[in-house]
Amino acid sequence: MTDLLEVTGLDVFYGDFQALFGVSMSVPRGGATALVGANGAGKTTLLRTIAGAQAAARGTVSYQGEQITAAPPHQRIAKGIALVPEGRRLFASLTVQENIQVGAAAAASDDWPLERIYDAFPMIARRRGQRASTLSGGEQQAVAIARALAAAPALLLLDEISLGLAPLVVEALYGTLAELRAAGTTLVIVEQDLRRAMATCDDLVCLLEGRVALAAPMQNLTRDQVVAAYFGERPT
Repeated sequence: MTDLLEVTGLDVFYGDFQALFGVSMSVPRGGATALVGANGAGKTTLLRTIAGAQAAARGTVSYQGEQITAAPPHQRIAKGIALVPEGRRLFASLTVQENIQVGAAAAASDDWPLERIYDAFPMIARRRGQRASTLSGGEQQAVAIARALAAAPALLLLDEISLGLAPLVVEALYGTLAELRAAGTTLVIVEQDLRRAMATCDDLVCLLEGRVALAAPMQNLTRDQVVAAYFGERPT
């Protein structure tokens, strides 16, 4: 399996504060990579840098063999990279369908028309004319993923999609992600639930205080190894 994304030696700053230190990771085409770590470890910063929303001070981001380190976000979207941000960030006054159509404005292809998206997300199909502000948390999260999917991404970056949601809703969302992956979409998932991350993904990258503490195929890892890397300890 070839790599769709290659990140090499990323240093990222917010003013004088350094958030990432020489971060490198690769994402195999067609796979699912879990990105884990404690709060403040740099997970969101890494996703934002890959998506082009945050500039890298040093290092490179390569996508499908092309270096895109300096490319603005809209160009990355057009190349097939989409981000589902933490907190959903929907347009509250717009309807479900209007929010999704915003994502389609810079679509990389027409692989995900509205009806295919509604088939993938039946929980929001019947809400298409409803304002986003009136939806439940799970429905809003589904719309956020659907909006990103409307851009027809080859690489979908998902930041804390299960945060604060009921278990049944999380199960439904992850079931949809499995379908997206089966359709050929490559996933990078920030997930606090280690059990779910290890059960869902093929590869894992753990960040600790802005540095890669562990990166390996999931089949080569134990939970003790992941927990130790998460907290900066040696496994017992």
